[in-house]
Amino acid sequence: MPHRTRRPGPRRSRRPAALAAAAAALLTAAALSALPTQQAAAADALREVMFVGNNWDGTADVIKSSGDFARIGRINVVPDRDERLAEIYLNPVKLAYFLGIREGVGEGHDQLVDDMYATPDGTSLVASRPSFADVVSINLTTGKVNWRFPVAGFRADHMAVSPDGNRVVVSASTTNVAQVLDINTGTLLGQFTTGDKPHENVFTDGGRYIWNMSIGNVETDLDDSALDWTKGDRHITVADATTYKVVRTIDMRDRLDAFGRDDLSDAVRPAVFSPDGSKLYFQVSFFNGFLEYDVATDKITRVKTLPENPATSPDRTDWVNDSRHHGMSMSPDGAELCIAGTMDDYTTVVDRSTLTKGPLIPTSKPYWATVSGDGKDCIVSESGADQVTAISFATGEKVTSVAVGDHPQRVRLAHVPADWTGPTG
Repeated sequence: MPHRTRRPGPRRSRRPAALAAAAAALLTAAALSALPTQQAAAADALREVMFVGNNWDGTADVIKSSGDFARIGRINVVPDRDERLAEIYLNPVKLAYFLGIREGVGEGHDQLVDDMYATPDGTSLVASRPSFADVVSINLTTGKVNWRFPVAGFRADHMAVSPDGNRVVVSASTTNVAQVLDINTGTLLGQFTTGDKPHENVFTDGGRYIWNMSIGNVETDLDDSALDWTKGDRHITVADATTYKVVRTIDMRDRLDAFGRDDLSDAVRPAVFSPDGSKLYFQVSFFNGFLEYDVATDKITRVKTLPENPATSPDRTDWVNDSRHHGMSMSPDGAELCIAGTMDDYTTVVDRSTLTKGPLIPTSKPYWATVSGDGKDCIVSESGADQVTAISFATGEKVTSVAVGDHPQRVRLAHVPADWTGPTG
């Protein structure tokens, strides 16, 4: 059989493929180089502000985050008030809790906004509303409700936002659980069991854990120290922020007793961590001062008692929700603590290394403390004077005050569109 010589076919050029690959690489490089510009543009489109929750008004004032702290706009946090009230008044159980909140922790008022954060894109405010037992997202342009999440039970309390801004944890205070939501959709991501009446929440370790502090039954008048056992099971619950499994509980009762302060309540109120996370500073019910807790050794290491105001009633049942001092923040460098002396009507800056107090700045029922956007000032909400006051971390002196709505409580840093002045809807 004759041998057939195979004629070579036409050779395919690799040039089109090479050109395509080069073009793709150029496009990818261009896209990557554009990312910083796009991110910068997105950042430029937002403005840092502070949300001030006016609990009895049901509004949130938006003020500048530093400088003169001037008010920029106001948000109605209860645009669905009529709908919610109709729902409550048609349900005897909900109505009983609603009225109980008004006459108890609300001091005769409905609690309409407790805690607030902004969504990462700055388009919405997300707030917990105690009397309505929910968390809502309010569109900052239209003023309308984006989504609503009814919490477990009959009252919503303090929240915290994850470091990436995408999740909020809210204390459902009548069912002893903390619930974690997607901040953009209101979807329940998980929850964990806490002590009685969960209150403060803090994300730690870059968002790896959630610390929840339970404060017990602060609504009762059984405030004598001999009746402390009636206040319930109060402890810190530490949960994994991914699995929502409880990884640790810390009952400050044992730590306080070991420190020699069995006279102090173990109901942990506002709390702040040192910048490295090694120390926790916290307030407790009925106490005019705060304590320092070493996380690694699991021990209370120091206590600071602050002055009593002679005008403050000695009757503990007169103190709002078992508070004596309620509100604390720390300067960004960790050098100073700012303490709101709620029932003693002052705020003071304390040196963290020596625990030396600064001037006592008269403030009317200061209910919360946070840090200004530039880190220079402590910001306190004066719930008794309907204003927010800035106090310098450096000098301990008052910088300025700005009028806000009725009974301001929580104050949080947030971002809104750069040209925002209020809802237009």
